[in-house]
Amino acid sequence: MTVHYRDQLPDAISEARTAGYRIIALEQNTSSVPLESVHATNKIALVVGNERDGISAEVLSMCNVICEIPMFGSKESLNVSVATGIALHWLRTIA
Repeated sequence: MTVHYRDQLPDAISEARTAGYRIIALEQNTSSVPLESVHATNKIALVVGNERDGISAEVLSMCNVICEIPMFGSKESLNVSVATGIALHWLRTIA
């Protein structure tokens, strides 16, 4: 797994898309699908937001798919680091 950092997320997404990556956002959204329904390829880029503001509408519009981790009970969200770990494990397992 390779991790890259860019100051501007839209630039990073454009670079990843040009390099053949499928862009997957991890965000609770009216358009999101359950994580387990996402079919990953070997080249994916996972976009996660911060816990307070999430991912901007601009960035979400640049993603191939928006997914969320199904949750049961009264909690509405997970800590972003925990959610990222779950998503990376799932995507790595199915890729």
